[in-house]
Amino acid sequence: MKNLRYLIVLFVLLTSFSATRMFSQDTSPLIRFGLIADIQYGDCDTHGDRYYRNSLEKLTSCIDSLNEQKVQFTINLGDIVDRSPADIDPVVDLLKKLDAPVFHTTGNHDYKGFTNNGDLFNKLDMPAEYYSFKKGDWLFIMLNTNEIASYSNIKGTWKEAELPVMLDRIKSSKRNNDQDWNGGISSKQLQWLKDQLQEAQKNGMKVLVLSHNPIYPATEFTALNDQEILDTIVDFSCVKCVISGHHHTGAFAYYKNIPCITTEGMIETESKNAFGVVDIYENGLVLTGYGRTKSYTIPLK
Repeated sequence: MKNLRYLIVLFVLLTSFSATRMFSQDTSPLIRFGLIADIQYGDCDTHGDRYYRNSLEKLTSCIDSLNEQKVQFTINLGDIVDRSPADIDPVVDLLKKLDAPVFHTTGNHDYKGFTNNGDLFNKLDMPAEYYSFKKGDWLFIMLNTNEIASYSNIKGTWKEAELPVMLDRIKSSKRNNDQDWNGGISSKQLQWLKDQLQEAQKNGMKVLVLSHNPIYPATEFTALNDQEILDTIVDFSCVKCVISGHHHTGAFAYYKNIPCITTEGMIETESKNAFGVVDIYENGLVLTGYGRTKSYTIPLK
């Protein structure tokens, strides 16, 4: 039995190594982008494993590395600050030192201190609270999994009625992601997602879905309506991968045929960094992790 386990581990390692060489040897990636999650900077004292002030130094090092590797753009998966709008400017000012554009989605912590969500989106130069953009024959869908949440200023709007429905559904299914740090996407955003995927499938594009809250594997950190999102994307073969933040320790699993990566948060630990560079090839996606961020090699079917 021990020999069998050894052979299985060896096979996985060799397969991963071979796949990395196959994707990267003697060929340049079609797309290269930086990946950052949960910077969570705050001008406040350390609490536990969260060294809030240290995030600026880590981000500076991250930016230097991403510029050196000539990424075409960087994706921020949310929670650039921990608790105050006043802390956003120092982070945004640092991100301006990147040689390429930054595409943001928001995290639950980003909403603290804001009474108008539009002010937050403007601070981050977001075109809308959820949106997509194209690079080559790839469509990048930036979901906002904090659209429906107790902290995202939905009181008195049509979105308010959708929150208790999500929470009741979680309770009836005896799951534990009905936490006050989680949010979900509205019925309108869900329909928008479906429309985006239908258009991408029709036009022969490949899709990468990005979000703050993980969609899978199911934990207490996933989006409030994670299952509805999964039920939507699983019907489309154009969806090649889902990448999320929020759960600082990271995770990985396949939902049916879709690889779902939860990338590690920069905020954790005193000095060890966490960020990644994603290379997309014709037949594979390679996430190279730095510091605490894990690396993944994913064949594209």
